[in-house]
Order: sequence, then structure tokens, then C-alpha cells
Amino acid sequence: MQTLTILIADDHPLFRGALKQAVHDLGEERLIIEAGDFEAARKAARDNPEADVMLLDLAMPGVSGFSGLMSLRAEFPALPIVIVSATDDGNTIRRALELGASGFISKSSGLDDIRAGINAVLEGDIWAPDVPLPVSDEDPGVSELLERLRTLTPQQSRVLAMLGEGLLNKQIAYELGVSEATIKAHVSAILLKLNVDSRTQAVIKLSRINMPMVA
Repeated sequence: MQTLTILIADDHPLFRGALKQAVHDLGEERLIIEAGDFEAARKAARDNPEADVMLLDLAMPGVSGFSGLMSLRAEFPALPIVIVSATDDGNTIRRALELGASGFISKSSGLDDIRAGINAVLEGDIWAPDVPLPVSDEDPGVSELLERLRTLTPQQSRVLAMLGEGLLNKQIAYELGVSEATIKAHVSAILLKLNVDSRTQAVIKLSRINMPMVA
């Protein structure tokens, strides 16, 4: 049987253990890589380009809201990402799928349901809890914002996510190992693509698609 490579990104060791238990019967040969924060999750994706799926918590150290999903989706477009979250209302699920998640699993799900969701995504399907999903956004401007966010390059998505975390240009440059001038260029491109005049306005735009609290 084919070896499955599964990336589990969650900052709670007990829940990572539950996810490992859930995938136990998905294949005779499994390679499971765990990550406890967002940068470790990104490194796991980089180090395992043939990974079959990533299970990603929405709330992890180093990222907030949907910024992590957006960044990983841009950087690793071929990697199926399943969001695993305790925040499982219809708006959250729909937004995750709009931003490119291949599935959504509630942390309140039993092991059988978690396993079924992962298996469905591995087979190429989209998986979501059986709950009513809103048909459209109450704010029509969000749809346009989502389209603009999709035009960002992987590095620009990372920079925007770090702006959302309140980091200064020099701090972002240090984290990414590039010059401050490079970050300034990225910020300028982000402002242009989001049609805003300042980094503060860009962060406000980003906050429109993030929830105040996710888990």
C-alpha cells in the first residue's frame, strides 16, 4: 500500500495525538510530521513537497485567523489543506473553503468523522461538516477583497500576514532573511493590489476576512 505523508499542524500536543490516532487506519505505511507552530508547519511543507495532506489548525503561534491558510495556499498550491478548528460555524467553514481549503473538520468531531474527512480529501473530494453554509456575504465588498488577496504572491501573502501580526518592516525582513528594502517593495505591491494607501488600511482589509477569535 502507498505510503501516506500527513502533516499535522496544531499547537496542542493532545489534539495532535488525536489526529494521529484518527489517521491510523488510512494506510499501512504512514509518515506523520508534526508541527506545533506556523513556521514549523511551513518548514514541514517545504521539506515534504510530496505530502498528501496537511491538517491545519486556524489558531497557532505565529499566525492569526485565515492568514496562515492564505499564505500556505499561495506558497504550496498543490498541497491539500484541511482546516481543523473548534470554531465551526457556517461562516467560518465557507470562508475557509473560499480561501482554498480542501476540507474543514470540527475539533468536536469523533475519530470516525475525522478519519472520513481526511480520507475524502485524499480521494480528491471536498469535505465539510453537515451544517448550513451561508450563500453569500452580507458585505459585497468581501468578495472583491478575496479576489484581490488571491493576486498576492506567496511572499506578499507572508508579508501581509506578518503585518497583521503587528511586525515592523525590519522585523519582517529579519524573519524572512531579506533586506528591509525588499520588504518595503513587497508592502508597496500589497498596497497596490489591495487598492489601499497605507499598511494600516491593508491590515484593516485583512481583518475583514479574519474572525476576532478562532481556535
